Amino acid sequence: MFRQKSSLCLFALVCSLQAQTAAPVLTLKAATDHQDAIYKTGETATFTIEASQDGKPLAEGKVVCVLSKDGVQPQPPQTLNIKDGKATLIGKLDEPGFLLLRATSGKASALAAAGYEPLLLKPSMPVPEDFDAFWAAQKAELAKVPLKPTLTPVQTAVKGVDAFDLQVECLGRPVSGYFGRPKNAKPKSLPAILHVHGAGVRGSNPGSVFWAANEGGMLSLDINAHGIPNGKPKEFYDALAAGELKDYRAVGNKDRQQCYFKGMFLRLIRAIDFLTAQPEWDGKTLIVYGSSQGGFQAFAAAGLDERVSFFCAGVPAGCDHTGSQANRIAGWPKIVPNDAEGKPDAAALQVSRYFDCVNFATRAKCKGAAVTVGFIDTTCPPTSVYAAYNALTIPKEIHADVLAGHTNTPAASKFMQEAAFRHVRAMKKP
Repeated sequence: MFRQKSSLCLFALVCSLQAQTAAPVLTLKAATDHQDAIYKTGETATFTIEASQDGKPLAEGKVVCVLSKDGVQPQPPQTLNIKDGKATLIGKLDEPGFLLLRATSGKASALAAAGYEPLLLKPSMPVPEDFDAFWAAQKAELAKVPLKPTLTPVQTAVKGVDAFDLQVECLGRPVSGYFGRPKNAKPKSLPAILHVHGAGVRGSNPGSVFWAANEGGMLSLDINAHGIPNGKPKEFYDALAAGELKDYRAVGNKDRQQCYFKGMFLRLIRAIDFLTAQPEWDGKTLIVYGSSQGGFQAFAAAGLDERVSFFCAGVPAGCDHTGSQANRIAGWPKIVPNDAEGKPDAAALQVSRYFDCVNFATRAKCKGAAVTVGFIDTTCPPTSVYAAYNALTIPKEIHADVLAGHTNTPAASKFMQEAAFRHVRAMKKP
């Protein structure tokens, strides 16, 4: 997807910089001359910083800049003098990864980044020897729980679609979601899609039912991450977030049997059990679709369940938990804490390997994957995303937003949706 050039790269980021007094708002831009923001290792990157006020170049001012390896190993701060609205900064990386620039003035800050051959990033640790055995044991326990769905009809504005609140028994909390099914669908006629959620505590999204009307009809299931009831008042979810589910991301991080994400991922498999048990399922097409923590789940589903035929993972979390072992940054949920000396907790480090997108990627056998990444994402940093993406051995595409943080831009969302639809069409061909 990327073109390599020996010339300097350029990319721009605009942020509003509030003056510390009542002075007008400043605008700060950081740019190089490479629009795809990709360099070869060892190549020099020149960032040009522009500052303007009320649309005119700022005559003079100061900006403090820090370069880092995507947030780790920061270099000493450099104070640049703005002259006639401009200043420049030079840096480089001698290894695959990302050079992150953080420019600040007063309380405001701006980010810019350049990628250095990110497609060459390798796993920071190998897959555990008993990775497959561990997950096979978890799935065997799940299989002992009978598949008992409860479907309660709910109203939907989508014409030609029946919608239900779905609850399915699982180990621990149930699968809890909204299920959409085209009316009068014929047996073995429909592809299926499973929508999974980003971080936070909320019910399932009834709006995802509209997917059931796409591409001539689909089985669409949207599940919340925690197996909690749907359709409750905001206060209900706020109370869970402040109580039982507070800091759930760190629960059990030193014991793989107690790790919170084990239950979350088993609910994925049980949701797939439900979808593939539907008489309308075509028997071959099953997409898992999500962003952030949902992207984490999409990678996990593809690595754990061969019934997944395609997955879409936007700015995925859960990547490269063990990045510290290669002097790299890890993505959210950062389940490996550091001690007072900055060393990663040994027990959590080992547990994290069983819940890492990098390792799930090596097990994915589906027909394809679509991944998005933001080059200035500090929640799920691009270094971690590429480590997982590169571990995929299946057909794959990545959409890179060089100006984006932790979000799916309209272009990224379109990329994911079109990839899912293309897969459905391809699977319909004889």
